[in-house]
Amino acid sequence: MSELKRSRLRASDLLGLGFHGLRAHPMRAMLSALGIAIGIAAMIAVIGISTSSEALVKEKLSALGTNLLTATATDDFFGQATELPADAVSRVRRIDAVENASWTAQLKDVNVYRNSFIAKGATGGMTVHAADLELLASTGTELQSGAWLNEATAKYPSAVLGATTAERLGIRTIGSQVWIGGVQFTVVGILKPSPLAPELDTTALIGAPIATELFAFNGSPTVIYERSAEESVADVRTLLPATINPQSPNEVGVSRPSDALAAKNTVDQAFTGLLVGVGSIALLVGGIGVANTMVISVLERRREIGLRRSLGATRGHIRSQFLVEAILLAAYGGLAGTLLGWGITAVVAQGNGWLVAIPPGVLLAGVGVTMLVGAVAGMLPAIRAAHTSPTAALGA
Repeated sequence: MSELKRSRLRASDLLGLGFHGLRAHPMRAMLSALGIAIGIAAMIAVIGISTSSEALVKEKLSALGTNLLTATATDDFFGQATELPADAVSRVRRIDAVENASWTAQLKDVNVYRNSFIAKGATGGMTVHAADLELLASTGTELQSGAWLNEATAKYPSAVLGATTAERLGIRTIGSQVWIGGVQFTVVGILKPSPLAPELDTTALIGAPIATELFAFNGSPTVIYERSAEESVADVRTLLPATINPQSPNEVGVSRPSDALAAKNTVDQAFTGLLVGVGSIALLVGGIGVANTMVISVLERRREIGLRRSLGATRGHIRSQFLVEAILLAAYGGLAGTLLGWGITAVVAQGNGWLVAIPPGVLLAGVGVTMLVGAVAGMLPAIRAAHTSPTAALGA
């Protein structure tokens, strides 16, 4: 009497059974996969938009440089306001690693208006600063139109407006007149928005000589802007307080504007983490949908299970069949969600002028995670199917 061979199930047959199970109920499979797709699309899109935005920030920082330091006066031990010495910038320029240094000084009780008929209290948050001629080189700020101050125009009532100041005053053409401290000034230039020195956006900048002549400017800078070699930034940052104010270095505060942009990017990443959490919840809901679909499938296919068991299929075969169905169902959702998430990212990135920067690992992880969710979600229904009694199933 020949020995009975144990039934075997080839991998190709197992995949065929899995695909057949999904094709038997296409609408149900599609709706279950949709739940998975929404969760994955949400996570891929959130991560993709975040990384694309981060790439833009890095690109801007690379273009602007991260070697700009700003120094301002702080309060003394008694809480009283202090001033930076008038000769501070000349000392800063003598530091070996310093490439460029300049300054601005806010003029107290001097405001800029469109004309003399504007009420004095309607300043619109705009200020007037005396400015060093090397300011644009130090801050990386560019002109939108017109020209920057020079040796000649700095001696006369000429002004360069920050981007926001020009907008609020309604100035669009060079040669327009503005009212500064009771004197008519001619606008010779308008700046573009300054990412590393945003305080310049709301200012009207005039030359130091005319500020001294008309408004008794004492030469003390409000902000000092300094650029040095990238590898020397930390050392220069340490030297600046004592160089600017040797008598009271504790009254000098030094900051790095690029750190503010980096901090903003960190906040964006934290917000991204929150949204990824929301996407994870959507993915969990999709996984529950897969589990529900597989449980119903087991109940509806009890006769099929009983017939296969009576023909020699083992519990392992049944378990593997339903597990593969669940993984395939989730994989469909994962692929659809990954493509949808990539598409959303591309649309948002192009709409904002960003580069589409989604790490390839994120796309692969999206599909991998969904297959893992499908395996976990399908485990219990697969075990339940494997433990179905052939006689009970055929008699149902």
